[in-house]
Amino acid sequence: MGKNIIHIKSINQLLEGSGFEKPTHPLIAIIDTANIAFGEEMLGLKISSDLYSIALKDASCGLDYGRNPYDFNEGVLFFSSPNQVFSVTKVQKLNEVKGWMLYFHPDLLRNTKLASKVDDFTFFNYEVNEALHLSEKEQFVLSNLVDLIRDEINERIDNHSQQVLVSNIELMLNYSQRFYQRQFNTRSAQNSDILSKVESLLKNYYKNYELIESGQPTIEYLASECHLSANYLSDLLSKETGRSAKEHINDFLVEKAKHLLLSSTESVSGIAYSLGFNYPHYFGRIFKKKTGKTPQEFRQMN
Repeated sequence: MGKNIIHIKSINQLLEGSGFEKPTHPLIAIIDTANIAFGEEMLGLKISSDLYSIALKDASCGLDYGRNPYDFNEGVLFFSSPNQVFSVTKVQKLNEVKGWMLYFHPDLLRNTKLASKVDDFTFFNYEVNEALHLSEKEQFVLSNLVDLIRDEINERIDNHSQQVLVSNIELMLNYSQRFYQRQFNTRSAQNSDILSKVESLLKNYYKNYELIESGQPTIEYLASECHLSANYLSDLLSKETGRSAKEHINDFLVEKAKHLLLSSTESVSGIAYSLGFNYPHYFGRIFKKKTGKTPQEFRQMN
């Protein structure tokens, strides 16, 4: 790591490096954001960690949430997973921001069901402008769970501690998933605009012969053009249409393949290559999955 990057490996390092007392539990901690301050000497500093975090901050935290207006002003929820990098971009004084930050090490989840499911909560990899904007009631629900976790952390660790803590974290994540569903629904007009843009991007990609020159469009390409993260775009499309970003790409390619199969004498392999498939058999598998027929069968029946 460079001299301007701090890598945090443990809860103990996180708390001691921030000037707090040693943790009462080695794998999980809650920090009151009112007790966090960043001076000018920290501007530009980059921080990465081996920890998961869930942070609730009020509207005064001064972060850039993109061009979209807030759904609510009561609180904004951020998620981060291990190895993400953050930059300190503004000075923050004590008591300037209200909220809490929950950190936990992946080892806390070891040998629990959540360990195999945590990656399914894709909002851990959303961008800042895709944060969850909470209503007052939603904020109350999550803060109550944080209070339960805080109480458990302050108790003596016993054989039930891990399960109690992990169960409450999982409940927080399930509630957050529900609240994100609400946010997707309340932004339906914006989501429709994004859906239209994705379709336009795919059409232009085909018209400009980029399939031949650059290969198939990726989820990352579509997300970047929409100024979103790949996970957020895929989740948004799934909520709006029932199909992921990858399925949108494949459906678009299959529709183009149908046209080429019926309007040209190009071989199936040639059509596959023209649509950015490196392996014709993979093209055939996707085509049959979408249509129920192989490309050759489709051509012969039509």
